[in-house]
Amino acid sequence: MPPRRRRTIADYSRANTLDYEVCGAVESARKIGNQWRLIVVRYLLERPMRFNELLRVACGIDPKTLSRVLKYLASEEIIRRDVLGTQPFTVRYALTEKGEQLRPVMQSLKAWGEAWVLPEVSAARG
Repeated sequence: MPPRRRRTIADYSRANTLDYEVCGAVESARKIGNQWRLIVVRYLLERPMRFNELLRVACGIDPKTLSRVLKYLASEEIIRRDVLGTQPFTVRYALTEKGEQLRPVMQSLKAWGEAWVLPEVSAARG
């Protein structure tokens, strides 16, 4: 009997669009729903930043993960990667127009978090 093939995450994440109703909220969550993506977008809403600046402010993200998140967000045209002509080359990341459209979404998440999450965190530390 041949050995059984080991399942991977890809086996579980295959979703046929005919199996569920397509919803704008669900599809948006698929694009930006990862916690690190949201954190990067949150800081880039303040101002354009270099890689090391993001690494410093982004809640303990490791460099490999940050690199992967930035590449993904750039491929989705949510952020842009600007190479400045200084020597050595400096790369700065900024939101595109598409990324700027996330501002009201992030403001709503912040308001919800301040109303519901922060009181729970404060009580737990308390």
